[in-house]
This record gives sequence, structure tokens and C-alpha cells, in this order.
Amino acid sequence: MQSSFSNTHLILARLKNLYLKLIIIFLLGMLTVLGFAPFYLFPIPVITLALLLGFCYKSTTPRQTALMGFCFGMGLFSAGVTWIYVSLHDFGAMPMPIAIAALIILCTYLSIFPTLSVWILAKLRLTSPFHWASVAAALWVLFEWLRGSLFTGFPWLAMGYSQAPLSPLVGFAPIIGVYGISLLLVLNAAFLFLWMDKGFRQWRYGLPFMLIWFSGFFLQTIEWVKPEGEPVTVSLLQGNIAQDMKWREDHVENTMEIYAKLILESSGRLIVTPEISIPLFSDNVPPLYLSYLSEHAKNNTGDVLIGFAERTVHNENDYYNTMFSFGSSPEQSYRKHHLVPFGEFIPLKPIFGWIINVLQIPLSDFSRGGLDQQPMNLAGQRVAINICYEDVFGEEIINQLPQATMLVNVSNDAWFGRSIGPQQHLQISQMRALETGRYMLRATNTGVTAIINERGKVLQTIEIFTTAALHGVAQGFTGTTPYVRTGNYSVLGLTGLILCMGFISAFRRARKKL
Repeated sequence: MQSSFSNTHLILARLKNLYLKLIIIFLLGMLTVLGFAPFYLFPIPVITLALLLGFCYKSTTPRQTALMGFCFGMGLFSAGVTWIYVSLHDFGAMPMPIAIAALIILCTYLSIFPTLSVWILAKLRLTSPFHWASVAAALWVLFEWLRGSLFTGFPWLAMGYSQAPLSPLVGFAPIIGVYGISLLLVLNAAFLFLWMDKGFRQWRYGLPFMLIWFSGFFLQTIEWVKPEGEPVTVSLLQGNIAQDMKWREDHVENTMEIYAKLILESSGRLIVTPEISIPLFSDNVPPLYLSYLSEHAKNNTGDVLIGFAERTVHNENDYYNTMFSFGSSPEQSYRKHHLVPFGEFIPLKPIFGWIINVLQIPLSDFSRGGLDQQPMNLAGQRVAINICYEDVFGEEIINQLPQATMLVNVSNDAWFGRSIGPQQHLQISQMRALETGRYMLRATNTGVTAIINERGKVLQTIEIFTTAALHGVAQGFTGTTPYVRTGNYSVLGLTGLILCMGFISAFRRARKKL
């Protein structure tokens, strides 16, 4: 009887200990968000991941390890993508219980990816610390890449973004991109844990940790690209149109007046308005209005980019999110290719079509533009346009390179409200500038409107939720970074090689036991 009581007491103690660990790991996931914008505390994710991997390393079963990965993911995403609730409830008019449930379901789905990465790591039971560290990093990045690819992808909060633009690790961005930085970050975290676990006595774990950081410092001194031509003056417009007013018919005229005033007061050779800045179909815009604005751009010996919805002649139900150019150069256009699920199109309509009736989002079923669209020739530059969410996908941005001399992102982050979403989106744009070695110009409805240089540094910005124009200078660049040449293939190839070595090591170990 006494023995039975002792065993029960021991089991309960272990359960309490596991629950405590899971709570701590959930909090570590939440704390990791401090590494991202607007906080930019880039060492934090290295530390929190080191602690997560430490818990996983000492876990007794793969099932416990999977629970740890899931709790970390839920902490990370529940704290990091809260702006989705703002989009669904505040501006999409989704009832609060449904919006909360949708956010929980999304966070649960996103947490599956870190869960699988640490679960497979535990199943492999690697005995070599170096094999364990490298496979831990490779598995994390593989599932991070899958999260950014499956079902059109959601790569938001990929760990590599937390390092832009202050961390030495961004020296690797022009070579292996954001997923490559994620790989090095998790590898650093694994070596940091191993080093801490030995009381910082064994330098064989400390040396790789420091070597990666010093290599990043060195790589930042390399000039991958070079300036082309003279800098061009730019004017990036922020209309600050409230999201609940944007699509109201009685407010369209006021919106047109706001942007006409901002454009006519702009002296930049390249003037950029936000995504669908004028909430009309392009064929409904008064020709005199466009002629007036085009003439102003010509007087500046430049061009103006204006966002409209565009419908095709042969089918009115076939419409696009499009940027049009007017001015000194021939008129050109760019149609958005990568659409936002449930915001710009409804996937699997037979199953999810009912959501259109719940969400009050105008034009929620756009068509896709081509992936092979080329840069526009504007104001003496070759400008690669990307619209809103598209700049989250670096592998697609490089389709317009190396031809493009600068990048332009137009967006409407009013959907995020006064959350951390707009700042996180700015940080993503900073990573695109680092990967490509190009200036990134951001014109947004409510912010963050900014000029970012080829090093990912924000040179100028204006206060969010203000009606204003950002006037500055941007430099065009030519040249090809290694990332532009290879995209994500290099880091995926490296990840595959590491995993093959890890699986071979685990297989040999299993055979020896037989």
C-alpha cells in the first residue's frame, strides 16, 4: 500500500514538473517576440531558443518534446500575430467569439511546425552533440520553410527576421536569405545551450557560436552591389484613410482629393501612392483626374504610381489589385500575384465560401497577376513593384532581379490597426532590402511609410496615422547578390545535406543496437 502511494505521488510530482516546464516554455515563446520589430532585441530569440532546445535535449520522451515545441509555438504566435484579430474583428466585422476562435485555430496550425521539428529531433536520438545541434537547426528551418510555403504560405515571424537589421547575422542575408539566417540562429542557440550545459568550460561549443557571429561581422563589409546613376528624388504618400471609411461611396471623392493634393504638392521624380489608394475600378476613374496628375508628374520629369482595382474587359468578375504608372514614361501596370487567403481570395470555396458572408471585406476574390512580370521603367530607374503581403516572400521578389535597380512596396496596413503588425511588416521589408542589395521604398495608407537603404537601414519615415508625404532620395543599384542567384535553394540544399547525415547517423546507431 505504501509503495503504491509513493508511486502515485512520484507520478503526480512529475506531471506537475512537466506542466511547470510547459508554462515556462510557453512564456519563452511569448518572450521571443521581443526579438522582432518594434522591439528589435535580436539576442532574445537566440537565448529563448537555447532554453527551448535545452528542455528538449533533457526531455525523457519524444511525446514530451513535442508538447514543448507546441507550447513554444503557441506562445510565439499568440503574442506575435495578435494583429490578425484586429483585422478580423475590428475591420472585418467578424463577431468576437468567431474572431478569437479563428486566431486560436491559426496559432494551433502554425505551432504544428515547431512541434514536428523537435519531435523528429527527439525520435532520432542523436548522441553526437554536433550532429544534434546541426540537425536541430536543419529541422527547424525545414519546417519554417514549409510553413512559409504550404497553402500559399505564412512565413511571418520566421526567426531570421528577428535579426534585421542590427544583428551581425544579417551579413549572411545577401548569401542565404532569411531562412539561412534562421538556420544560423537556431544553430547558435543549440551551441549556446551545449556551452552553458558544460558550464562554459568546453570551448569546442563556444568556438562555433562565436565564429558564426564574427563571420557575420566580416560579411557585412562586402559590397555585393554597386550604385547605378544619380540618386532619384522620391515622394511616398500616406493618405491615412480610415479603414472603415475607405470603401464608403460617400467618402471616395474625399479620398481622391486627399491624394490629388498630396501628389500635386510632391516634387519627387518618383511619386508613389499606397495599395488601391483610390477605391475605384480603374475604368471608373475620371480621365481628367488622371490627366491632371499625369501632367504634374511630367512637369517633374518623372512618374506617379497609383493603386486601383482593375477589371478586365471580357469579364467584370475578373479583377486585380493593380498599380498603374502615369507621367513621362509610357503607361505601365503591375498586378498583384500573391494574394492574401480569406482577405483577397477564398481558398476551397465549396468549404470556406461562407466566410465571404461573415467578413465584410470589399473585393475579397481577386484574380492573380502573372509571376513573370518585369520591373517598370520609371523616373530613370527600373522599379520592381510588390504589393502588401508579397514582400513576405523573398523567393518571389527576386523574380524581378537583377534587372530592377530598386524595390517599391505599396501596402494598406490600416488592417492591423495600432498593433505591432505594421512594424513587423517594416522589418520584413528591411530583410528584402538586405537580401537583394536594393533600396526598398514603402508607401502605405497609415504607416509605416519609409525609405530603406540597401543595408536594411530605415533612412526616413513619417509618423503613422498621419496624412503626409515622405520626400527623400533613393539610390539605384546594380549587381547580383548570391541570394538573388539561388533563392532558397542554397539553404534548402544545405538543410537536406545536414538531415541526410543526421538520419544516417541515427540509422547506424539503431543498427548497432540490433
